[in-house]
Amino acid sequence: MNIFSSLLHNRVIPTIAMAVVMSIGISAGLWQMSRAAGKIEKAEKLASQIALPPLNLNTKPQWTLAEADSRRLLVEGEFLVDQAIWLDNRPQPGAAASKGGAGQSGFYVLMPFQVTGLGNTVIWVQRGWAPRNREDRMVLPPINTPGGKMRIEGIGIAQPDRVFELGDGGVGGNSPVRIQQNLDLTKEAGRHQWQQIPFVLKQISELEKDGLMRNWTAAASGVERHYAYAFQWFALALSAFLFWLIHGLLRIRQTTKR
Repeated sequence: MNIFSSLLHNRVIPTIAMAVVMSIGISAGLWQMSRAAGKIEKAEKLASQIALPPLNLNTKPQWTLAEADSRRLLVEGEFLVDQAIWLDNRPQPGAAASKGGAGQSGFYVLMPFQVTGLGNTVIWVQRGWAPRNREDRMVLPPINTPGGKMRIEGIGIAQPDRVFELGDGGVGGNSPVRIQQNLDLTKEAGRHQWQQIPFVLKQISELEKDGLMRNWTAAASGVERHYAYAFQWFALALSAFLFWLIHGLLRIRQTTKR
């Protein structure tokens, strides 16, 4: 019987423990690698879509997410300022994470935009990010919304990034300010009884001195972190094997000396 076979047969429990740890490490590492690959694929798709000519939403009354997803969009109309929604607990886009693991918290400002020439057709616009008041979350940061008709450009998305919410996700009671955790397009369409385009425009064009940040995180953001996590899991699997091997060889050596 060779040394490797001896290690397997004479140390059953340590071998099982090593196999379990290695299985967990390898599986978790491969999962992290697949997440990184998924983000890279998404980023490549987004880049190819953005390279296409922009779609003009004023040209027809009905659009689908399949047509607009990850595409550059142009739309002319005006903001319905009094219907704005502030999505809470959103990190500052493009900001480096702090030592605590998260950037400054704030709001995504969501505002309906009435499309010119299409009656009461509206599209929700994710205008940008604004910081939250650290002492009173109901005190909103000042932003500026130009009045009248304008043209804006953005990227079509299904909806803003979602966060965990309890109940209906709203705060502030009867306050006219709508602070929510997430946006539900279906509920908004029912609330207002308007013709609503079934996706969101993430604004990329700048409006002069509007007080909002639009340094949206790239689709491939975090790939390096997934690679780092994968390395740690693979290192754990390798360490488990080396510990089992070296410890077993030392035991065999001690046994043969007796």
